[in-house]
Amino acid sequence: MRIDFLGLHAFVAIAERGSFQLAAAHLNLSQTALSHRIRKLEEDLGVKLLSRTTREVSLTQAGLNLLPKVKATIESLSISLDELRHEGHSRQETLSIGCLPTIASGRLPLALRRFQERHPDVVLRIYDNSATEISNLVQEGTIAFGITLVAAHRWDFDIEMLIKDPFTLVCPEDHPLASQPNVSWSDLTEEPLIRISPQTGNRMIIDDALGSRREGLTWRFEVQHIQTAVALVKAGVALTVIPSRAFESVDQRGLKLVPLRNPSITRQLGIVSRRGTPLSPLADELRRIIVQVFTGEGQASQKRAAKKPANNVNKIHQKP
Repeated sequence: MRIDFLGLHAFVAIAERGSFQLAAAHLNLSQTALSHRIRKLEEDLGVKLLSRTTREVSLTQAGLNLLPKVKATIESLSISLDELRHEGHSRQETLSIGCLPTIASGRLPLALRRFQERHPDVVLRIYDNSATEISNLVQEGTIAFGITLVAAHRWDFDIEMLIKDPFTLVCPEDHPLASQPNVSWSDLTEEPLIRISPQTGNRMIIDDALGSRREGLTWRFEVQHIQTAVALVKAGVALTVIPSRAFESVDQRGLKLVPLRNPSITRQLGIVSRRGTPLSPLADELRRIIVQVFTGEGQASQKRAAKKPANNVNKIHQKP
């Protein structure tokens, strides 16, 4: 049987107010329309619910039996609808991205703050993982895109180049090398050095660039994270080599960055996403903000902005 909710609502309104006139006003209906609803409900049920005279309206026994059940049902349904409405209003959209730990605490927070100012209700989930892990998350669709090492990715990713990040020597401010404008790798042969775990992309870039020359260096310590390496440098234990952008996320007091030469080693950072899968509008907006923050586009002059598009990075496809 089809449930006549309009008729039941009209029935409750009349029973609670004892008047067709008052019930019609409450429901914003004419008395004729209200009478039609009640008549239709009674015809569907096959019983009289109301006894109406010129002076008053009263409930029949069937009406008395039905009223508490209908009121309870309407109240329960109203509560359920309110809960759904509240859930719909409070539901927050979630956007997930990946970022290398070495830059997740550097410039990324500024980009996220700008995005949050525009979309305060969006939940941002940041996967600060290694380059390999970010690749897997992009491929699985767990994250919309990742900010990571370009060299670590496959042909099935779209890559948007961001910046080139040179590796630099980190030493105490009072170290003899700290006063040099730049340092050659050969100058480090007698220095105790700290290197990062071979599981990281940064370590692989350095090893590939140095080749056999890396064996002539004194790698006295090996750690898992750049923050640990920098802490050891600060304690005067040894020196280390890290990407210059990673230095933005550590305590720099008492330390000096010195450019490295012969060879100069650089890592390329970019935004990677799954090839052939367009970003959502929110993800694309966050991507544009990240590009502006990392490339300094947001600080460019009006004249430069007029000459160049806001997104002046290069987008490439890796091929097998």
